[in-house]
Amino acid sequence: MSGDAEKYWYNLTTGEVEHGYVSPHVDRAGPFDTAEEAARAPEIIRERSRAWAEEDRRDDAPSSAPPAEPLENDEN
Repeated sequence: MSGDAEKYWYNLTTGEVEHGYVSPHVDRAGPFDTAEEAARAPEIIRERSRAWAEEDRRDDAPSSAPPAEPLENDEN
């Protein structure tokens, strides 16, 4: 085993920290480099979700640029 299989994971179902691929992938969050970091997974997930939501709000916010001038209609 190497790579992510040697890292720590947070089991979303049990709330336990696991070393390596113990549980099915749908139950795992990670990988994390340390057990302590994996134990903070719910907090880290909330922080990242808030940051992504804020980024989405900024991206979706109306631009502060002035509105474009209307194009002249050749039919007038």
